[in-house]
Amino acid sequence: MTQNILVIGETGQLARALKKEGRGQDLPLLFAGRGALNLSASSQALRKKLMAYDDLGGIILAAAYTDVDGAETHEETAQTVNGIAPGIIARFCAETDIPFVHVSTDYVFDGQGSSPYHPGDTTSPVNAYGRSKKVGELAVLSSRANAAILRTSWLYDGTGKNFLTTMLNLAKSKDTVRVVSDQIGRPTFALHLARACLATLTALQKGGPMEPRLFHVTDSGDPTTWSGFAEFIFENARRFLPQVPVVEPILSKDYPTPAKRPAYSVLDISDYEEKISAALPDWREGVRLAVLEYFSE
Repeated sequence: MTQNILVIGETGQLARALKKEGRGQDLPLLFAGRGALNLSASSQALRKKLMAYDDLGGIILAAAYTDVDGAETHEETAQTVNGIAPGIIARFCAETDIPFVHVSTDYVFDGQGSSPYHPGDTTSPVNAYGRSKKVGELAVLSSRANAAILRTSWLYDGTGKNFLTTMLNLAKSKDTVRVVSDQIGRPTFALHLARACLATLTALQKGGPMEPRLFHVTDSGDPTTWSGFAEFIFENARRFLPQVPVVEPILSKDYPTPAKRPAYSVLDISDYEEKISAALPDWREGVRLAVLEYFSE
C-alpha cells in the first residue's frame, strides 16, 4: 500500500497547487492546516501532532509566514514559523526516517549580484522575512534528515493574493499601473513548484537517506522585472479585459515599503534540472495558465 504524504499547509498557494496536482496524479496526500498543525506551537506540541500521523512516506512543508513587510514588525513570529518550526520538523523526520521537502526563498540573498545565484552562494538577507527563512534553512541543513530545501522566487497563481491577481484586479479600474522596474528575478507558477516538490520527494524516497541539500527551483526563461512581469500579464489577459492598463515603470525608491527587497534575485536552476527533474517550464507558460485560472473563477 502506498504511504501517505503529509503536506503541512492547506490554504496557501503552494498547498492549493499540491491539492490540484495530487488529484491529477491520484496521490495519497494529507493536508494539515493551521488548525491541525500550528507552526507557532512549542516543539513538544508540534512533535506530538506529527507523531499522530501513521504510515508517512514523506512530509512537504508548504506553509510559512509569507508577509514580507509584516515580518519587519513581527520578526519574532516570522522566526518561530519560518525558522524554528522547520528545524523541529526536520529533526522529527531524521529520527523517523521520513523524507522531508522544505520550501525557502530567493530573499535569503542580498541582491547585490549580477549573475544567477547558485545554491552554495553566500546568503545575506536584507529583510526580516529573509532572515527568518535563512534560520529555517540552517536548521534543516543541520538536522541530518533525508531532506531537500527548494528555494523559489516570485510565487503566484491565478486564485490567491499575489502579484498576478493584484495586477488583474487593478486592471478592472485603472488606466495606468505604476510598477517597480529595478528589481530583477523570475516568476514561479505555484503548480510548477508543486510538481517540483513532488518530484524532489520521489527522488528522496528512491535515493534513500542522504544529507540535507539545497536546490533552486523557479520557472525558467529570461529574467524579468516586476514591470515586465506586469506587462506580460496584461498582454495575456487582453481578451478578457475591457481595457489594458499602461504599465508605468518606477524605481524602488519611488515605491517605499517597510521591507527592503533584493535588487537582483535570479536563481540558477541547473542543479535541480540535472539531478532531480527535466527542464523547468518557462515563466511565461505559467502566466498564461494563471491568467486562464483567474478568469475561470
